[in-house]
Amino acid sequence: MRSTEIDRRTFLALGGAALLLPAEAARAADEALFLGARLRAGGFEAAVIDAAGRDRLVLPLEARGHSFAIDAPRRRAVAFARSPGRFAVGFAIDGGEDPVAFAPPPDRHFYGHGVFTPDGRLLLATENDFAGERGVTGLYDATDGFRRVGEFATGGIGPHELVLMRDGRTLCIANGGILTHPDYERVKLNLATMKPNLAYVDCETGDLLEEAELAPELHQLSIRHMVLDGQGHVWFGAQYQGEDSATPPLVGRHRRGHAIELFTGPEATLKALDNYVGSVSTDLSGEIVATSSPRGGIAVFWDAATGKCLGERVLKDGCGLAPLGPRQLIETSGRGAIVRTGPDGATESLRREAADAPAWDNHLRRV
Repeated sequence: MRSTEIDRRTFLALGGAALLLPAEAARAADEALFLGARLRAGGFEAAVIDAAGRDRLVLPLEARGHSFAIDAPRRRAVAFARSPGRFAVGFAIDGGEDPVAFAPPPDRHFYGHGVFTPDGRLLLATENDFAGERGVTGLYDATDGFRRVGEFATGGIGPHELVLMRDGRTLCIANGGILTHPDYERVKLNLATMKPNLAYVDCETGDLLEEAELAPELHQLSIRHMVLDGQGHVWFGAQYQGEDSATPPLVGRHRRGHAIELFTGPEATLKALDNYVGSVSTDLSGEIVATSSPRGGIAVFWDAATGKCLGERVLKDGCGLAPLGPRQLIETSGRGAIVRTGPDGATESLRREAADAPAWDNHLRRV
């Protein structure tokens, strides 16, 4: 039995998907491809692009998308709605198969992120149990039309991104600490009592293995997005919910068994981030970490080994980041630009900002 009904608009949108899949979508499995959500000509889409910024596959969505879960060995992905979204769409990255739309139960909503288990059997998605005022990870059978088969607690409130650790079994979940309810749209209901954390959870049993918290004076620093560096340590970006005049550190690293480390970089760089990190990625080597702020219009680069700030690059409304090569990333903007960027030298434009260009959303993911 399906967990819930899918909105009729989803089926109407997906009905035209095959008409939008370009013939060149099917490429060699080792080609660099990237997934992003965007707004184009008044309609919402998920798009697969290549390293030159060219469309390879375009999938219509019923509303604004956010990020993706990727099952690279089986060349498939899931696009998630932006929180508090209630739709997700599974699709073949290379085209040629019908997309599959699914939704959480009526008393849950997605937070926009998910991961596949290494065997491709399960999809794990962050969700809001808004009646219970807690975060959960929803479990979906990826071999059976993404039928929902269970859930477990995330160890906090407002879970956002989750990453699978190198053991293939442990999840690290960024519990942002912000209580919301769909009846109040995106209103933050508990700013005075927030308690963000990083929770490590066994994805086979649901057991909470470890929890890392910020200092009490940073309880309004909402941990949102994460990436694993080349050593398998968790880097994260945060969004501050306190006074605008404050400039707390927004970027951190956590190593299992240790306290959270926070990095500020130069004072001017920290201020330019405008209390908001929208996306986190590494370069292809995992030795460089990049954090973007669409509010500040900058991407900041960090040495993964030392936490040293390596500099910043400007891109208006830039947010989506994904690894392109050693010391090089690809970044997308809400104004249609796509650039190659990194800590060394100037950015290289692949697609320039334009009034009629697709407006890219927060995240870009490499297959």
